[in-house]
Amino acid sequence: MTSGPPPTGLYCFLGTLGSVWSPLKGAEPVSGLAARVLEIRVSCLGQQVRVSQPGQDRVLPRVASAPMFTEAAASMCDLESGSVKVKEPRGRGRGQGGWYERLVQPCLVELLGSALFIFIGCLSVIENGPDTGRLQPALAHGLALGLVIATLGNISGGHFNPAVSLAAMLVGGLRLTMLFPYWISQLCGGLIGAALAKVVSPEERFWNATGAAFVTVQESEQVAGAVVAEIILTTLLALTVCMGAINEKTLGPLAPFCIGFSVTVDILAGGAVSGACMNPARAFGPAMVANHWDFHWIYWLGPLLASLLVGVLIRLFIGDAKIRLILKGR
Repeated sequence: MTSGPPPTGLYCFLGTLGSVWSPLKGAEPVSGLAARVLEIRVSCLGQQVRVSQPGQDRVLPRVASAPMFTEAAASMCDLESGSVKVKEPRGRGRGQGGWYERLVQPCLVELLGSALFIFIGCLSVIENGPDTGRLQPALAHGLALGLVIATLGNISGGHFNPAVSLAAMLVGGLRLTMLFPYWISQLCGGLIGAALAKVVSPEERFWNATGAAFVTVQESEQVAGAVVAEIILTTLLALTVCMGAINEKTLGPLAPFCIGFSVTVDILAGGAVSGACMNPARAFGPAMVANHWDFHWIYWLGPLLASLLVGVLIRLFIGDAKIRLILKGR
């Protein structure tokens, strides 16, 4: 059996256990830290690790397989004169850092992501051919959302949807103070995306598609079915976001693309019933640009009710122990 690179982090740890460790050749057994101080310094020299003891010096073989681990060991451990000084690693998670990273940058990212997503979505509707039906908008919306979440999600959470932000806030994935700034950013992004789609589209195609505004509901008899459809479709989307990207027990690396797939599935299934909006920002931008407000309220009421429903489901029943408010039996 061949031996791998020396476990430098283990050297650093065992330096505190002088009574059981004597790693250097010729070193005397140490009966205790009170009897003799064992001083160990670990430093990275290129890809070599140097371990030194008072009066002795030894260079360990090159470590090519885990340079990041040796660097971490060098920066995290410093045992001098029997005292242990541990340097805390720098946090890189969202919500840590200065005011810009915590407050401004997430809103800018929500604006940018919403603009890109809604631009692609509107353009796919405006340029949709008669032969493709709902397939082209479904694929364009789903793939675009998955891409922007995978690219920008680590900064803001990757909502790009007021209904998703509400659901995330209810389950603890977003601070309440950031909800309205997120909404404003998403609505402005939706307006920018719809305006850009108008700029690049031929005028005739743009008005034939009503600027990609939602025109599926034409009569009052369709309203009830459209509202129910928006609630169910948005529930699937918000549930995918909260369980795949917020709930620790079900977190997964494929969450961005699962979220995008949920949008694709929703549009294919419910596009003929309500238009499958699931996103007030997606409805608001084209409605503003094309000045089409017929039954616009449906695309606010349905998604926001779905967010409340998802919040209740996760907080009371299907969330993990950190999120769930009741039934926390051991």
